[in-house]
Amino acid sequence: MAMTPRELVALLSRCTAKIRQVSPELNELDGRLGDGDLGATLEKCARLMDEGLDASAPDIPSVFNAASMTCVRASGSSFGTLLGVAFFTAAKKSAGKTTLENGDIPPLLDDILAALMARGGASLGDKTVLDPLDAVRRALSETPPGQDFFPVARRAVKDTLAEFRRKPNKIGRARMFAERSVGLDDPGMVAFSYLVDAAAGLAINQQEV
Repeated sequence: MAMTPRELVALLSRCTAKIRQVSPELNELDGRLGDGDLGATLEKCARLMDEGLDASAPDIPSVFNAASMTCVRASGSSFGTLLGVAFFTAAKKSAGKTTLENGDIPPLLDDILAALMARGGASLGDKTVLDPLDAVRRALSETPPGQDFFPVARRAVKDTLAEFRRKPNKIGRARMFAERSVGLDDPGMVAFSYLVDAAAGLAINQQEV
């Protein structure tokens, strides 16, 4: 399946709508282990993205670049910065593309993961957004080209959340409350799960148990 720039903008718009809805929940989750501003930061990213995205963009990199710039403008947390880096990497790696094919996604996620690890200093296993991102990357790389990617991605994220819920956070402010973080979901991982759900077209007010 090929995704056009217009369809990519529609996908990102579903994500921004979801973030606006769950912003209070993300603030609450973040407040248990961090500064309590993750939801507010992502809500600002979402608002600016809604204003900056253009459905008439000529190609895929243009959409990703616009998304990156809005996140950079809104950034008030490490997660916002990482979103900006992710979109910038996606723009660079999709240069010249007027559509995004299923087969383009796993290598794109591989490049994004490498860029985020280099920028943020976290490693796989630290209980951060990198872990579900890597799980999605691995799952999609093993998915036949004709199969719908979204159910595979959502299951990979859900399984990763369940796995890491039993583990402590190892980086960021949350590492200071390592024992307290056992049994809690990492807020960035939860935010990523909502983004995947929204990208998949899941109803904005519905969350799989």
